[in-house]
Amino acid sequence: MSSAETTELFNCKKDEFWKIITDYEKYSEFLQEVNKCEVLEVQGKRKLVEYTVHLIKTFRYRLWMDESEGPDKLVWELDSGDLFKVSSGSWLLKEEADKTRATYAVEAKFKVFVPGPVSKALVNVNMPNMMSAYHKRVSQLYG
Repeated sequence: MSSAETTELFNCKKDEFWKIITDYEKYSEFLQEVNKCEVLEVQGKRKLVEYTVHLIKTFRYRLWMDESEGPDKLVWELDSGDLFKVSSGSWLLKEEADKTRATYAVEAKFKVFVPGPVSKALVNVNMPNMMSAYHKRVSQLYG
């Protein structure tokens, strides 16, 4: 299992950042590897979201996104898909003045054999690119 965590300070209020991370169907507009993101089902504060991503080849997977602790925390768990055996994680948001300190944590285990170092790289190397994309999105919407 590979896991990674990072904390970033974003130039927007917590509610504004919450809107970005829970607007799943807009992910393809600013996250390069996301081809499509669609909410398939809503059960109260939980949403089943299908991601179509391109990492060397195209994969689909579905995550249950739990928004019940919003706008402080977003948690997800794998429902199904052709890439992961396990995929879980969270965003933990704290407001600091007019900024948001966001901690992103993820754990992943792949269905296909991926050597440990490659698995770690897929989880860890992608993270700076993803955080950069979120910073750009914040500046586009609230900059």
